[in-house]
Amino acid sequence: MTAIQPLHSSVRAALESPLPEPLAQLAERRFEQFSQRPDQAVWLQQQRQQPAFAEQLQRVWSCSDYCAQQACQQPALFMAQVASGELWCSWQHSDWLAQITAALQGCTTEQQLGERLRQFRRRAMMRIIWRDFAGLAPLLETTADMSHLAELCVRQALALLTPLAEAQWGRPIGQESGEPQQLVVLGMGKLGGYELNVSSDIDLIFAYPERGQTEPLPGSTARSIDNQTFFIRLGQKLIKSLDAPTVDGFVFRVDMRLRPYGQSGALVLNFDAMEEYYLTQGREWERYAMVKARVIAGPEVSAAELMAMLRPFVYRKYLDYGAIDALRDLQHNIRKEVARQQLDNNIKRGAGGIREVEFIAQALQIIRGGRERQLQTPQLRVALTEIVAAGLWPADEIEQLWHGYQFLRHSEHAIQALNDRQTQQLPSDASDQLRVAVLAGCASWPDYLQQLQQHRSVVSALFNQLFADPQPAAESDHSDCWPLHGDRDELMAALQQALAARGYQSAEQAATLLLNFAESRAVDNLERQPRQRLDRLMPKIIDGCAGSDANTTLQRLLRLIEAVLRRSAYLALLNENPAALEQLLRLCRGSRFIAEQLARYPMLLDELLDAGTLYTPCDRSALREALHSSVLRIAPGDLEEQMNALRYFVSAHKLRVAACDLTGVLPVMQVSDYLTWLAEVAVEYAIELAWQQLVERHGEPASDDGRRPGFIAVGYGKLGGIELGYTSDLDLVFVHNGDNQLATRAAAGQRQIDNATFFTRLGQRVIHILATQTQAGSAYEVDMRLRPSGNSGQLVVSLAGFAKYQREQAWTWEQQALVRARCVAGDSDTAAAFAELREQLLCRPRDRQALLAEVVAMRDKMRQHLSSSASAEQFDLKQDPGGIVDIEFMVQFALLAAAHRAPALARWSDNIRLLQSLVDAGELAADGAAVLTNAYKAYRSAGHRLQLQGQPAQLPASALQAERSGVQQLWGELMVDNKNSI
Repeated sequence: MTAIQPLHSSVRAALESPLPEPLAQLAERRFEQFSQRPDQAVWLQQQRQQPAFAEQLQRVWSCSDYCAQQACQQPALFMAQVASGELWCSWQHSDWLAQITAALQGCTTEQQLGERLRQFRRRAMMRIIWRDFAGLAPLLETTADMSHLAELCVRQALALLTPLAEAQWGRPIGQESGEPQQLVVLGMGKLGGYELNVSSDIDLIFAYPERGQTEPLPGSTARSIDNQTFFIRLGQKLIKSLDAPTVDGFVFRVDMRLRPYGQSGALVLNFDAMEEYYLTQGREWERYAMVKARVIAGPEVSAAELMAMLRPFVYRKYLDYGAIDALRDLQHNIRKEVARQQLDNNIKRGAGGIREVEFIAQALQIIRGGRERQLQTPQLRVALTEIVAAGLWPADEIEQLWHGYQFLRHSEHAIQALNDRQTQQLPSDASDQLRVAVLAGCASWPDYLQQLQQHRSVVSALFNQLFADPQPAAESDHSDCWPLHGDRDELMAALQQALAARGYQSAEQAATLLLNFAESRAVDNLERQPRQRLDRLMPKIIDGCAGSDANTTLQRLLRLIEAVLRRSAYLALLNENPAALEQLLRLCRGSRFIAEQLARYPMLLDELLDAGTLYTPCDRSALREALHSSVLRIAPGDLEEQMNALRYFVSAHKLRVAACDLTGVLPVMQVSDYLTWLAEVAVEYAIELAWQQLVERHGEPASDDGRRPGFIAVGYGKLGGIELGYTSDLDLVFVHNGDNQLATRAAAGQRQIDNATFFTRLGQRVIHILATQTQAGSAYEVDMRLRPSGNSGQLVVSLAGFAKYQREQAWTWEQQALVRARCVAGDSDTAAAFAELREQLLCRPRDRQALLAEVVAMRDKMRQHLSSSASAEQFDLKQDPGGIVDIEFMVQFALLAAAHRAPALARWSDNIRLLQSLVDAGELAADGAAVLTNAYKAYRSAGHRLQLQGQPAQLPASALQAERSGVQQLWGELMVDNKNSI
């Protein structure tokens, strides 16, 4: 793209350059006009002795007819502004409020309101244009000033008009609540985004909470009317106070056409009626309009209720790529209208204009905003910043877009401030052209046009980059495969031929799949738009599935497509993103597990959009940071949304690791590391949520020494051994180090409970957060059976209770399980105490022969019930002789038998490092350890591959014979022959 000088630099350079002679002469004529009265002439001569003021005055009066005329017509006002210094001071919202409050002091009638508002508006406009044209205010200050002015004019007018209306017609009362009702005003468009230009209409929508009737005020003779009539009359008065032209001018032109049903609709609707409208009749363009919506007047509670009601209409929970179609059509119609009316010189509506910048941001907000709430903002600059932060668009291109927008908006202000007229059309008068050029920081009109064209070209290119149709309508060379209409037999014959030509080895089966899908009720019931999206997508699916495993891939894809037909925005996503479709085909061809996950949770399709992220694994700290970033958008206390976010996060990262596994980016050991880290951060987050909720209700658990008692989740099995698979449950044991006899430190409004109850409820909530089925599924299934006394034991046990149970009651198999136990989340001090206790327990001296007998007996029992030995054709990777469990039992026996003399053995919980530790301690020969290590890795690798295909952990009996034989031989030597080492 063409490099363009940032606007602020060019404007600064222009300010330092002499004003062109024609404009300097125009300024002099205006000085003469102002100086017709002697006192004004003296004052002006004195003020022009200050070089900075003289330069600013010359620039503003030569470039804005409005400012010059107002100063000449209202010299006292202008001189007061100069004397007060307000032309050189930035105003915040509080300053604006103070100024307008003072201006309306003592105002009691509608007539006074109209006069005072118009007078204040004149003063405010002179100040805003001065600061803008003198280069004292950046763009965002100018637009914010205009927006504050409009918002406060609406708010102050409503504050005065409401009691007048209530005195005349009574106070509106809610039918359901019995509470007084107040008008709520939505600011739309640029007003909603704090982006008003210097001569802008204000787009408003009026609403009120509840239907009902008015109640006459005490002493009033007014007759009761319905709330709808009251608020219509109040709305009309509000519009008149702002919009009606008088001798003092107007305040703001008011445009109400964005309301439900447009000009034919009621001026005001209650919240229920508005919700019904947007739910049943809201159009796509209205969603774009609502991105900018902001309540500018009305009670805070009502404002929050209205915005919460509108949010689901604007922002969908899933990725909404279907919104691009609507905006593409809208902009196509706008461009046709621009061509018809010859509006190419319109810097707002023309190609590469202001509206296209806004459309880019709004489209990404609507597509992503339901999932990434930081995008839910009416302010363009904030939205663009968040778009970059979310990685949705390169920062350098967004910065170019913003520079273009600034140039266009400065141009718009220059055009409108000439005569306080709302227009975005480039001027045809040579003098006006020169003034616009100077205000935009250009030396001449041709220089300005060159800069303008460069900016518009950048904007237009970026707009087309987002909204270009990835498959023009003319592409229709797939009609022999889809859509399918007509006689089934004829279609079958033609379809088989077409599929065979594409490389489908079993064309008849594939044709049957396609015909059954095309004739299914789900497809038959599609409305027009989803049908069009499906018809665009299916030829790509059919072509993409061709090749190896074509029928299997097609079958998986058809299940996925059928699952998303009712939410056809996902069809649009795949149509709009060829790269995402390519990733989908690749992953579904390689993995049944991935295909089923995507069909079950279509929101995961979002993960396919960025191949760089999809195939880039995270470490534990990055996962933790990513999880916390993903939930920052959720309101504290919204447990349902927090749980759904956790489930999406877990599913998304399982998809990522599966993609890395499938493509060989990660070896098996790192796959398990990733999946284990993912579970750890999920459990950690669940504990944080559960702890916060309980402390809010009951206070923190107490202790004798004043320190906060700790709570930990201990992972057993695959979680403890850092060997999780894609579908693994979490074997957990909850431990705390509090005193069960003490109670929580409850503050006022909290209910005190004993520590034991607190920690039990904490454990219950952790399980609930992880395992409860929501619309996004569950994060993990949780198995608590390995806790002391199993299902009959306490859900959460104290550290002292855990130690007592392990020393006095634990079975040998529970001691074996402890080998693979480690703290995975929770309080660090409690985790350290548990690790120390675990080492003590594992390092106790044991009778080797008795230990061996119990371990072998347990293994024999497991083989009888769990192995696949009844089928000589299958090898169960986990349970059959020579499999994973044999290796684990050998490691656990060797450790328990020797740890009392080699405490270092108790350090690790994963089998690979335990095997190496046994070698280092002289308890296992290196060659024997190598056999077990290689076999263990081979089994786990095979197990991961089988999980990716959605198959049980079984292989043909002929598979991995060498590994299996080696493990069986070592089992015989260590566990049968009872050698001290192998």
